[in-house]
Amino acid sequence: MLSQKEWNEALVSRHGRTRQQQFARGRVVICGLGGLGSRVAELLTRAGVGYLRLVDFDKLEPTNLNRQFYFQDQLGKYKADALAQNLRQISPYTELELHKEKVTENNLPTLLKGVDVIVEAFDAPAAKALLVNGARETSPSVPLVAASGMAGLASGNSMEIRSISSFFYLCGDGKTGIEAGDGLYGARVGICAAQEALVVLQLLAGKNKQEITGEEHHD
Repeated sequence: MLSQKEWNEALVSRHGRTRQQQFARGRVVICGLGGLGSRVAELLTRAGVGYLRLVDFDKLEPTNLNRQFYFQDQLGKYKADALAQNLRQISPYTELELHKEKVTENNLPTLLKGVDVIVEAFDAPAAKALLVNGARETSPSVPLVAASGMAGLASGNSMEIRSISSFFYLCGDGKTGIEAGDGLYGARVGICAAQEALVVLQLLAGKNKQEITGEEHHD
């Protein structure tokens, strides 16, 4: 394994020292560790983000393997434990905090406390709504990055990053779900996960709304 200094210098050589310091100071909570969350965590670990809080109560099933960052010998394990194992193979120097519990109104304030960015990566609409609404109430000044619309094999060009309101970014096409008669494919879910991870890195680097969404600013 690389030493922490060697790993950091490798990242600095790709990202620059100032930007890498911004990533290393970053504290991110990822709620949901499936096709979105596991891939977001992978990409943030590879970028050298310093702290990840991983939240998911599920265990790994065979149907997860087509799109999630896990392996067959991890079936039956809690996703949080399995993901931490995989992330440490990339970098043992990212601080990981694991929460193997379901997000509720009661524990939400604790789960979201003390972070720079909140990532919503749930499948169920009810869970998404709980997190989004709860985050706006308990942590209104902490940026929230969420996702909607990534099922099927429609064009990847339809997926975009939008600013819904201050501190709230939404990734995906906003409409395609598994109820439309098609499934979840790793390639398209991965696009959305990469969008979420990119927004997190942009926020940690101090980018503004126009830079993140590509929208022109008009006075």
